[in-house]
Amino acid sequence: MAIDAELLLDRRALRRKLSVWRAIGVGALIVAAGAVGWRAAGGRGLSAVTPQIARISIDGFIAGSEKTRELMKRVGDSSAVSGVVVSINSPGGTTTGSEELFRNLRQLAEKKPIVAFVDGTAASGAYITAIAADHIVARETALVGSIGVLFQYPDLSGLLDKAGVKVEEVKSSPLKAEPSGFHPTPPEARAALQAIVGDTFGWFKDLVADRRKMNPDQIKAVADGRVFSGRQSVPLGLIDETGSERQAIAWLEREKGVPKDLPVRDWKPRSDNRFGLFSAAAVGAGLLGYDDLAARLRRASAETASLSEGGLLAVWRP
Repeated sequence: MAIDAELLLDRRALRRKLSVWRAIGVGALIVAAGAVGWRAAGGRGLSAVTPQIARISIDGFIAGSEKTRELMKRVGDSSAVSGVVVSINSPGGTTTGSEELFRNLRQLAEKKPIVAFVDGTAASGAYITAIAADHIVARETALVGSIGVLFQYPDLSGLLDKAGVKVEEVKSSPLKAEPSGFHPTPPEARAALQAIVGDTFGWFKDLVADRRKMNPDQIKAVADGRVFSGRQSVPLGLIDETGSERQAIAWLEREKGVPKDLPVRDWKPRSDNRFGLFSAAAVGAGLLGYDDLAARLRRASAETASLSEGGLLAVWRP
């Protein structure tokens, strides 16, 4: 009987321990689920009310994004944000996406002082992003410029001829669905495309000339599609000074009255609901602790989605 009583007591103690650990496990799951949901919803906790400088990072391929527009609005409406650093490392993107980003930043500049910091590359559409700020700081070895517009498409006609494939077309007019990869581009279609590229290039140059206060000779010297180093860009008027992010913040403090020694907080777009191959891989990489790989996979996802939309490109491709 004594053995049975001891056995019964041991079982009860074991059950109590199991109940405690189950409660702890359920509580941890609730906390974790709440944290994930809060982060996905864009929550920022105490950092959202702490006086700060907001850092908005523009990297990878640039395309139109409602998430980015909403991010700019959140930063602009935040009473905690005294100034904004736009950190740029991008080869550009679509012309429409770059134009949208420029206009969103100019709207933000009506509420908050903005400085651009080129932390690697600000080429083509990414340079359009940089000139949305009222001051540009770049690293000495950064790549800046590539003022130009690109329209690319494949000509598969030679391959189709070798394969014995012929594509028939019935069109409402000769320029409909041109250019086509199924045949060489006719002169009139090429001329029409060149007119579009020329018009968009003119818009790009006028935007740079206006924002950087350049005369015709100055804009002509930098608008041939080349990229320039940060050191070269200062005398050319493409940027204002070379340095690190600290120099960009010092300009906000010196010229815009932003209080000194404020913390710099990263502000990011809210999570996208789309869930494709790249985004799934990014989530997995993040859970395993490979943050750099996760970031690259997210950029690949955005670029793949953007390229499927087509259109003119303002992008630097070495």
